[in-house]
Amino acid sequence: MLKRLLATIFGKFESREEVKKYALLGIAFGVLIAAYWGLRPLKDGIFQSIVGADYQPYAKGLSLLVVLGLIVIYGKLVDWLPRHRVFYLLTVFYALGAIFFAIILSNPIYGIPNTIESPTRIVGWLWYVFVESMGTMMVPLFWAFSADVSTAASAKRGFPLIVLCAQFGNIAGPWFLRARRLGFVNSAPVIAVASVMLLVVGALIWLFMRVVPKSEFHVTPQEEKQKEEKPGFFEGLKLLLTHGYLLGIFVFLLAFEAVTTIIDFYFKLQVRASFPNEALRSDYLASFAVITGLLSFFSLLFGISNIQRKLSMKASLITLPFLMIGGVIIWRLNPVMLVAGWVVVIFKALNYALNQPSIKQLYIPTTKDARYKAQAWIEVFGGRGSKALGSGINALKLPLTTYLGPISGFSVFLTLASTASLGLIVMWIFVAFYVSQKYDKAIKENAIVC
Repeated sequence: MLKRLLATIFGKFESREEVKKYALLGIAFGVLIAAYWGLRPLKDGIFQSIVGADYQPYAKGLSLLVVLGLIVIYGKLVDWLPRHRVFYLLTVFYALGAIFFAIILSNPIYGIPNTIESPTRIVGWLWYVFVESMGTMMVPLFWAFSADVSTAASAKRGFPLIVLCAQFGNIAGPWFLRARRLGFVNSAPVIAVASVMLLVVGALIWLFMRVVPKSEFHVTPQEEKQKEEKPGFFEGLKLLLTHGYLLGIFVFLLAFEAVTTIIDFYFKLQVRASFPNEALRSDYLASFAVITGLLSFFSLLFGISNIQRKLSMKASLITLPFLMIGGVIIWRLNPVMLVAGWVVVIFKALNYALNQPSIKQLYIPTTKDARYKAQAWIEVFGGRGSKALGSGINALKLPLTTYLGPISGFSVFLTLASTASLGLIVMWIFVAFYVSQKYDKAIKENAIVC
């Protein structure tokens, strides 16, 4: 029964070992996403309470600068250590970091109990950057590791299964990791709970390395030739800048994250104005995170991955941007809190259920340097950089409303934000045609793109 259900939703798996491999990866990713998505609403709620909502665009810019340094260290770790041991190190690092913030944010002077908002409160900035960097470091590492042990054919079946498992974490994390639900006065103790979950992720990868047969660890002939080569980490940046295929993947992240950041900022400004208390605010944001997970889960359950598996990579890559054009227009015509919230939720849900599994498969016909090093740069500049781009547009809100007045300035801001969003999405669509063509050709010829 289970075998038939899996075949219907994802396609026919070749063996029980293949199912075990992707199920274990899915469980590990699910726990990681539960911890990360549990912390994301707290990231915004706590930052707004300590520093102030108007400073979020600047915090995203700061996170880009910090992550640039971290990504160089990450590249060195990938060179020096086996990939699974890099995973162990990062899970311990972020678990210990979470414990530190749980302690400092409980402090009546430096933490959440102090309700005076000020941009000089450094702990708020550090907290924001910490959570942002976790997504940048841990999620790409997981997907690079998954691509390393997959073929293009198995990834079509296995990656959507991983994402489906992850949606349980996407739902359970923000549903469970709430101060009010756990009986805490504020969210500081919740962070300590998340730290334990991060350690569990490392333990699951350790288990994966011991129970999955080595025959399931696919290595291409091209990868065998490269095992003795140790190019520097900046080779990843060089690959990104010299290959249109990788630049295309960069554009996907740039456009999606920038547009989502713009609308999400508007949504969270409205939430800040509507909920005066940190716990209430974080709880409300967590509810939207749960809804995002539910939509992603049911999208996968009802076979949205079949768009790529039965139609084409091209169909999968252009579906989301076309839907996002409609979402941006709806938000511009109805700029209220609930509309903005639902537009962001739908964008993110479809991204996790459809867009991300397809994008991660694009790395399969690439070298190890492209999967680990170039992908890391793509995640930094495409993920964090795009959020900085979106935040740069959001930062116009304050001077526009100051010099043109609250009503006229805000109207001009919405027009600029929606126009920029539509321009980025149109660029995304054109690039999707190019990248999908390169991918299809490489898979057909069993070749390496770059």
